[in-house]
Amino acid sequence: MAILFDLDGVFYQGNQPITGAARVAAWAKDEGIPHLFLTNTTSRPRDSLVEKLDGFGIETDPDRLLTPAVATVQWCRRHLGDQAVALFVPEPTRVEFASLPQTSDPADPVAAVIVGDLGEVWTFEVLNRAFRLLMQRPQPKLIALGMTRYWQSPDGLRLDVAPFVMALAHAADVAPIVLGKPAPDFYRTAVDRLGVDRKEVVMVGDDIRGDVGGAQRAGLRGVLVRTGKFREQDLTSDIRPDGVLDSVAGFPQWYRANA
Repeated sequence: MAILFDLDGVFYQGNQPITGAARVAAWAKDEGIPHLFLTNTTSRPRDSLVEKLDGFGIETDPDRLLTPAVATVQWCRRHLGDQAVALFVPEPTRVEFASLPQTSDPADPVAAVIVGDLGEVWTFEVLNRAFRLLMQRPQPKLIALGMTRYWQSPDGLRLDVAPFVMALAHAADVAPIVLGKPAPDFYRTAVDRLGVDRKEVVMVGDDIRGDVGGAQRAGLRGVLVRTGKFREQDLTSDIRPDGVLDSVAGFPQWYRANA
């Protein structure tokens, strides 16, 4: 059985590692189990995530990380050719889009408006600039780097990308193209990278909808951990996880019993 691991809330929370998580990453690597780290994080590029994981004692490389930015670049190359895009993503993450033609001038035509988690950078001015771009004719695509509703930060819950994407989609009357969790195509991209049948893949995450529900809709199994953004009310939702663990530290035991 292959594994897709979420990162934030599963292996670490903010700058604090989850107890026992590093041993699980080492176990998957040592056992030769096909696995990827699947994250909606858009606040930093893959190289920075690899560095962060290394600080927690988790050795990996960028090729083992699938992010919405990576999936979006692939989609744009396939569908937009050499047309320009407008980025609304954190500054450090822009490096992942360096190969795409870009513009920041609202007067320039764009083929897509790409929206990630800008956090406190969001202002009325920034949101309205994205809206004006979406009102161009022909209308650009609205690409969402995932549709996570909120995340657990050190100081409490914070809005993620989905609320801002939905505001823009409503105002501009456009359906967003989601290239991140919980979109089934994002999970299918991960399964294709693993080179296995989707029925032989399990997703491990702390988000009942983005991780577990999204994986199950794509034909995978989903295991929920009681860390990160997990709330007890998640267990009374319409989504039924294939397993519930106190933390990812207990996953090897679940894996051996269910593989």
